[in-house]
Amino acid sequence: MAALGGKLTKRLVENLGPGRHGDGSGLYLVVDPSGARRWIVRVTVKGQKNAKGGPLRTDFGLGGADVVTLNQARERALEYRRMAKSGLNPRYNAQREIPSFEELSRQVHIDRLPTWKNPKHGQQWLNTLRDYAFPKIGRMPVDAIGQPEVLMCLSPIWTEKHETAKRLAQRIKVVLDVAKAKGFRSGENPVTAVKEAQVLPKVKAKPQHHDAMPWRDVPAFYAELDKRTAMAAKALQFTILTAARTTEVLEMTWPEVDFETRLWTVPAERMKGGKEHRVPLTYEMLAILEPLKAMASIYVFEGQKRHRPLSNMSMLMLLRRMGREGFTVHGFRSSFRDWASEAANAPRELAEAALAHQIGNDVERAYARSDLLERRRDMAGDWCRFVESKTTRGVN
Repeated sequence: MAALGGKLTKRLVENLGPGRHGDGSGLYLVVDPSGARRWIVRVTVKGQKNAKGGPLRTDFGLGGADVVTLNQARERALEYRRMAKSGLNPRYNAQREIPSFEELSRQVHIDRLPTWKNPKHGQQWLNTLRDYAFPKIGRMPVDAIGQPEVLMCLSPIWTEKHETAKRLAQRIKVVLDVAKAKGFRSGENPVTAVKEAQVLPKVKAKPQHHDAMPWRDVPAFYAELDKRTAMAAKALQFTILTAARTTEVLEMTWPEVDFETRLWTVPAERMKGGKEHRVPLTYEMLAILEPLKAMASIYVFEGQKRHRPLSNMSMLMLLRRMGREGFTVHGFRSSFRDWASEAANAPRELAEAALAHQIGNDVERAYARSDLLERRRDMAGDWCRFVESKTTRGVN
């Protein structure tokens, strides 16, 4: 057991910063700037020379620290050192260990962290596998997973949670593709085979409708909402007035707000359509934002944890507590759209621009370069005055 000792501890493995940290006897924990952690071992192969005629020293990866424990890393490093001491190059003589599906999935997640649109999307990618694949095939070696195992994961949710099942299939496929690229398995990806064989039943996509509050009822609801002081209430008020999407509001940061020009600029990476969106700020909107500056938080609508946004369920839960279970937060965008058409007689392109919707074909969009900001500013003012018409501020 003494051979398995070292300088590192479990706590250090979890908390050490970027760099290469030695455990002793050639074993290192490598922490990347992204926070990803992996093990390597450096050995000198007895009797073998490198290209320059010196001792043959070489590094071997032992896996990510999230799936390979400190003791496991020490055991594997010891095995490699024994081979090297006897004159065997571990690169050609070590028994290759096939990772489990869960081990490889977690490593793929770490490797792709820099590519996610935001950390939340990356976590959702892993959570889908955690909830629906790991309980069934997580411990299986990746080379043992075939069509029956894929079906075991997909079948229970294929019709009930079809969108989730499709995402699950895509993520299982990615992991198995990586396994093949790393030499852990061969042959056709079983997810592709299941799809081409049409084993699973066809599911007719159901259009998702976000239940919207009738626009005529919005002022009375807003007056009731205006009496609440919780952060979720402030966020919901701002969401209603701006007709923005939930995540656009909750992930809003102060650098996006220009109080002088009365403008909120949502960067392209936070927009559903991947295009920057400018929102004119009315005096009603600014009245919500101004007091929140004193909190000096990174996020405009800070949640329970410091410098973290509100939960994406916070506004929906507020609606339910207020007895509006039949409506959704997203539905207020439809309320605004209906008001724009029926009450404001706004042109279609103006209302759609306010919602950051793309209209027309590619040619039409190429010519429609303006986002109609100043015209939208007037319309936003009319909408805000209508929404606040039954509050104490709106009563003359």
